[in-house]
Amino acid sequence: MIKRSEQHSGILHEVVEHHGVLHIAGTVGDDKKADMETQARQTFQSIEKLLNAHGSGKEQLLTALIFITDMKLKPEMNKAWKAWLAPAHLPTRATIGVADLDGWLIEVVVTAAKK
Repeated sequence: MIKRSEQHSGILHEVVEHHGVLHIAGTVGDDKKADMETQARQTFQSIEKLLNAHGSGKEQLLTALIFITDMKLKPEMNKAWKAWLAPAHLPTRATIGVADLDGWLIEVVVTAAKK
């Protein structure tokens, strides 16, 4: 059974669950004007809230796709990433450079197992 929640603008659901795996749509932070580290931290906090609200947590992350608009800012993003996750709970990950994220510096898509 597929469970979909939190539809946005008629184009996507923020969370889709299938067989105990949560698929979280692209998530951004709260402040477009913030620097990369702050936007990354905000984004990770938003993801954590979604995971917790759907019976999971950051320790249950399976994979992350991180899109950033400037690869020179990757060290700042990594700083927030390392502060957010314990080494024992790191998911698989890819960081992809993109031309535009509608003014954001970072957007993150994750999958996670339910607890």
